[in-house]
Amino acid sequence: MARWWRPVLLVVLVAAGSAVLLVTGWPTVEGVRATTSAAGWAAPVLFTLLFTAFTLVPAPATVMGVAAGVLFGLPVGLATTMTAVAAGSLIGFALSRSLGREVVAGIGGARVARLDARLRHGALWTVAGGRLLPVIPFPVLSYACGLTAVRLRDYLAGSVLGVLPSAVAFVTIGAYGGDPGSVPFVLAVAGLVVLAGAAAVASRRRRRAPATPGDRHLSSAGG
Repeated sequence: MARWWRPVLLVVLVAAGSAVLLVTGWPTVEGVRATTSAAGWAAPVLFTLLFTAFTLVPAPATVMGVAAGVLFGLPVGLATTMTAVAAGSLIGFALSRSLGREVVAGIGGARVARLDARLRHGALWTVAGGRLLPVIPFPVLSYACGLTAVRLRDYLAGSVLGVLPSAVAFVTIGAYGGDPGSVPFVLAVAGLVVLAGAAAVASRRRRRAPATPGDRHLSSAGG
């Protein structure tokens, strides 16, 4: 029973972070600007730390992407955003892998082993697809991947590749928000519309797709 303290600690950490977010309120572009403006030259560093923290709890990361463009412009804003995405992905994965993986593997037995075997092949593109079409919230996917046998390099590469298109779009919207008729702004909005449409189609197909025998076993194990 001693091993159970680890997943309990993981749940407590996530719950505590979510509680802090609820108490302090959802981030806004103006709020982020006020927090970082006093940091001077270190503003991008402070912003990156804040953004990283928001990737670990169910916070609206899109606001942070737009704020990055507003505060720093496209090049620096995109750099801070992707650094935060990579750091947040890594921290969430590492917490889940170290605190919950052993218990999940022990409980799931053969079913988890089959899932692990499926995820070892093509995991990079599976993760990239999950990040590109955010049907699953960012932190949920981070913690879920840590509970599986997905290799860290595939997970991290997939996370960065998957988030990059939407990150470019949101940062561009922030950077060019003062000129909504500009080509970069219009292209960014069009790109988000395409991503949203693809996410809706993917979600609909997932709900309609019949479960495979392996999926039914996994569902019965979880229930």
